[in-house]
Amino acid sequence: MSDNTPNNPEEKEDSLHDSIPVTGMYKDWFLDYASYVILERAVPAIEDGLKPVQRRILHAMKEMDDGRFNKVANIIGQSMQYHPHGDASIGDAIVNMGQKDLLIETQGNWGDIRTGDSAAAARYIEARLSKFALEVVFNPQTTEWQLSYDGRKREPITLPVKFPLLLAQGVEGIAVGLSTKILPHNFCELIEGSIAILKGEKTNVLPDFPTGGLADFTEYNEGLRGGKIKVRARIEEGDNKTLLIKDIPFGTTTNSLIDSIIKANDKGKIKIKKVVDNTAKDVEIQIQLAPGQSPDMTIDALYAFTDCEVSISPNACVIIEEKPVFLTVNEILAYNTKQTRALLKRELEIRKGELMEKLLFSSLEKIFIENRIYRDIEECETWDAVIQTIDKGLDPFKPDFYREITTDDIVRLTEIKIKRISKFDAFKADELMRRLQDELKEVNYNLKHLTEYAIKYYENLLTKYGKGRERKTEIRTFDTIEATVVAANNAKLYVNRADGFVGYGLKKDEFICDCSDLDDIIVFRRDGKCVVTRIQEKGFVGKDIIHVAVFRKGDERMVYNLIYLDGTSGKAMVKRFQVLAVTRDREYDLTKGTKGSKVLYMTANPNGEAELVTVYLTQGAKARIKVFDFDFSTIEIKGRNAGGNILTKYPIRKIQLKMEGVSTLGGLDIYYDGSIGRLNTDQRGQMIGNFLGEDKIIVFYKNGDYEITSFELTNRYEAKDVLLIEKFDPEKVISIVYYDGAGKTHYVKRFLIETSTMNKKFNVISDHRLSRLLVVSTEKQPQVKVNVLKGKEKETLEFDLDMLIDVKGWKTIGNKLTSYQVVDVQVIDQNANQETEPQEDVEVGSTVSFKIKKDDEEQLGLF
Repeated sequence: MSDNTPNNPEEKEDSLHDSIPVTGMYKDWFLDYASYVILERAVPAIEDGLKPVQRRILHAMKEMDDGRFNKVANIIGQSMQYHPHGDASIGDAIVNMGQKDLLIETQGNWGDIRTGDSAAAARYIEARLSKFALEVVFNPQTTEWQLSYDGRKREPITLPVKFPLLLAQGVEGIAVGLSTKILPHNFCELIEGSIAILKGEKTNVLPDFPTGGLADFTEYNEGLRGGKIKVRARIEEGDNKTLLIKDIPFGTTTNSLIDSIIKANDKGKIKIKKVVDNTAKDVEIQIQLAPGQSPDMTIDALYAFTDCEVSISPNACVIIEEKPVFLTVNEILAYNTKQTRALLKRELEIRKGELMEKLLFSSLEKIFIENRIYRDIEECETWDAVIQTIDKGLDPFKPDFYREITTDDIVRLTEIKIKRISKFDAFKADELMRRLQDELKEVNYNLKHLTEYAIKYYENLLTKYGKGRERKTEIRTFDTIEATVVAANNAKLYVNRADGFVGYGLKKDEFICDCSDLDDIIVFRRDGKCVVTRIQEKGFVGKDIIHVAVFRKGDERMVYNLIYLDGTSGKAMVKRFQVLAVTRDREYDLTKGTKGSKVLYMTANPNGEAELVTVYLTQGAKARIKVFDFDFSTIEIKGRNAGGNILTKYPIRKIQLKMEGVSTLGGLDIYYDGSIGRLNTDQRGQMIGNFLGEDKIIVFYKNGDYEITSFELTNRYEAKDVLLIEKFDPEKVISIVYYDGAGKTHYVKRFLIETSTMNKKFNVISDHRLSRLLVVSTEKQPQVKVNVLKGKEKETLEFDLDMLIDVKGWKTIGNKLTSYQVVDVQVIDQNANQETEPQEDVEVGSTVSFKIKKDDEEQLGLF
C-alpha cells in the first residue's frame, strides 16, 4: 500500500470531500472548450470581420510582403508561427480567402467555387496581398498587439480594418452550441451604405453572391436568426426543347446542381432527355427536354424539385468584447462605419503628432545652425557642459515651442553632421517647414470635419476599387410554386371499383389518368361518402366507387352535380357543390348521412358545366308524370354539406343524360403580376381580361419580339423585358414605334398579327443589336408625343400614328417617324385626356411605351 494512502477514517472522509465529481469536470472542461472554439476558431470578431486563422494568415503575408508573389506553402509555414492548428486548416483558409478575390491576389489554379473544383497543392500556387488589403487592413501604429501562442512573436489582437470586411466577404462557422452565417454583400453597396450612415441616413444592405443568380430577400430579416433567403438559378429558354442554366444558387456547384437534376429525373419529378455541362469562362448547363414537355412547366419543376432553388438561413453572430452577440447586418455595418471613422481619427492624430514633431525639430535645427550655437560647444570639455550650453542657447526661443525641449531633443542636435551644417540652406528649410505647416493645417481641418473626411475616404475606395464589383445577384420577388402542380406525371392511376382499391400498382384494373406520386386523389362512393387520400401503390378507400380523380385543392371551377336518395324520407335530392379543402383520409357525407342513402347520379365538371338530364320514375309510382327533364343550371352551387333541393318524392327507376351542359361560371379573370412576370387569378397586378377556353394572350417585348401564348397560370414571362401583355384579338391593329440601330432612325408601322403559332417568338423590328421597340399600342387611333432636337432647341411634336402610315404587313420596315433627332417618345393617354409619363417598368393595358435610359442614349445615337 502506498505511503500516501490515508489509514485514518477521518482522513479518508476529508479526501472524499476534496475530490471533484466527473460531472463537475465535464461542466468546467466543456465550458472552457466551448469558449475556446467560439472565440478562437469559429466566430469572427466584429472589429475586422476575421477569424483568428484568417487574421494570422494576413499578418504573416504582411510580414513577407515585398510586392512579389509567394508560394502558398511558404505562407503556410510563416503562418504556423502564429497559428497552432496545423498546415491543413491554414491552407484551406488561404484558398477560401483567395477565392473571394478581395484581400489576396492569386496566381495558379485556385479552384472554382462554381464547379466545386479544388485548388492545386500549396507548393504549386502563389499569392500576395492585394492593393486594397494593403490600404485598408494594415497600420502598425493603430494595431493592438499580443504575444503569439509560444511567446516568441507579436501578433495583432484585431487588425485595424477601415472597411466593412465582415459583410463583404461573409463568413460561416460552427462552434459548440453556437453557429454563425453571415452572407457576402456587394462591395459598392456596402460603401454607399457606409456613406449614407455617415450622412445620418438609414440604409438596408442585401446580400450579393459571387455565383450570381436570382434572390428573394422578402424574409431576409436583416440577417438575423429566423430569416430566410430563396436563391434561384437563372434559367433561360434556348428553344422549345432546350433550357440553359446561366447562374447557379449560392452554396451549390455545377456538379451538385446536375446531380440534383438527374436524381429528380430518376424519381420522375421532371422529364428530361439529357444534361450537358458546358461551363467554361461562364456557367452554362444545357438541359434537353423530353418530347412533349413544356419549358415553362419544366422550369417550375426544376425550382421545386432540384437545387435550382435553395433556401439559405442567415444567422449573424459576431464576437464583441470576447462575447458572442447577435446583430443585424445593418447594425454591423453601422458599427464598422463608426469604427472606420474612429480609426481615421487616430491616424490623423498620429499624423498630427508626427508633423508637429517634425516642425519642432526643423525649428530647433534652424535655430541651432543660424544662431551658431554649435560653435559655443567647441570649448566644452564634458558632455554635460555640451548639453547645458545648447540648452542655454535655446532659452530665448523656448516659449515659441508647443512643448518643453528635452535632453533627447538636444542630443539629436548634437548628431547633426558638419557637412549638413556647412550646406544648410535657410530658404529650403523654410520651404520644408511651410509644407509641413500646410499639411498640419489640412490634418487639423480634417480632424474638425471628420465625417466629411470619412465620406471622402469611402468615395475614394469606391473610385479606386469599385469597378468590376457591380451587383451580380438580381433582386426578385418569387412566386410560390406548388410541387403537385409542376411535378411530371410519373405514375398512372388505376381503380378497382367493386373491391374499393385505388393506386398506381393496380395495373390489371381500370386506368383512370396519368398522375404524379405527389398527388392527392378524391374518391366518391355509392353510399354518398367522399374521401381525399394520398396516392399510393394500392390503397383501400371503400367498396362501390363511382368516381375517382386527382384532387386539386382550392379548385373553384370544379363543380360536382349530384342526385341522391335520402334513406329516411325516400326523397330524391339534387345539388351542385364544390370540394375546396378537406382533411386527408377523413370521410365526408355528401348526403344527409341517413341510413340507406345512396347516390343515383353524379358528374364532375372541371369548368362548372350544368347538364340536362331525363329522370324516369318507377311504373308503380303514383306521380302523374313519370318522365321529366331536369336542368342543373337552375340550382345554385353550394358547399359539400348542403342537403340540396327535392327533385322528386317518388321512387326513381333511372336517370339519363339528355344534353351536355355549358359552364355556368363564366370566363376566368386573368391578372398579370409584373413584379414576378406571372399570371394569376388572385387579383394580383392588373387584369388583362376574362378568358374562355380558346382565348389567347399576346406579349410584346422590348427587343421587338412578340409571341402568342395560352392563359395557363404556369406560363412564365421575363418581367423586365415585357412591354405589353394583353388578351389577343386578331382583328386589332398593332401600332408600333421603334428605333433602328443600323440606320439610327425611328420608324412607325401598323400591322395585323398574321401568325398563329403558339409559344413562338416573331420579331417585328430590324434585327440590329441596338434596335429597340419603344411604343406598342392596340388603340384604334393611337397618338404619341415626340421630343425632338431642332438644332440646339428642344421641341415637342404630336403625331396620330394612324395618319402616318396605313396598315401593312408585319414584316415591313415602316415609315420614318420624323426627320429630326428624337430624344424620346411618349404615348398620349386618350382615356385620361392627359399625357402619360414614360415607363420603364411593365405596363399592362392596350398602350405602352418606355423611355430609353440615359446610359443608352449615346449608344443609340440619340445625342
